[in-house]
Amino acid sequence: MERLRRSTDTEDHASAAGHSGPGTLTPRAYLLFAIATLLGLAHHLDHVIRGNHVGWPITPDVNPFTYSLAIYPLVVLGFALSLTGRAGARYWTVVMTLGTGMLAFFHLSPWAVEPPVDVILPYANPLFGYVAFAVLLALIGVVAAGALYSFRLWGRQLA
Repeated sequence: MERLRRSTDTEDHASAAGHSGPGTLTPRAYLLFAIATLLGLAHHLDHVIRGNHVGWPITPDVNPFTYSLAIYPLVVLGFALSLTGRAGARYWTVVMTLGTGMLAFFHLSPWAVEPPVDVILPYANPLFGYVAFAVLLALIGVVAAGALYSFRLWGRQLA
């Protein structure tokens, strides 16, 4: 009887938390992915405003900026597949983990293509540069949180 009560309590808690069945995402997951997408758009807009490390389609050069735009079709595909129940936490774990790694590598690692000074210094007013860098750090943090949260959801689905 105790086991049945615990099972029901767990199901009630899962239902209240937004779990509607195996393979589904929670509202919190969708919120994390949406915030990450908005921060990504803000960061790409920052590239254009400050005018460095910009590539195609803004300039004729193909560079890491150009390749980083591939995240948006992956996000749209992820939302479409997730909302129709054809993808879930595993998809987002892969996308968000790769995103975290790429963002950290290209911006914060010793081999960074666009180190913090390239984000901060192009602005005449240092405050704008630090705000742009804060957006970048927030982006990395939210993408990492999305990766960890989706990994946690994936683990629950496997259990």
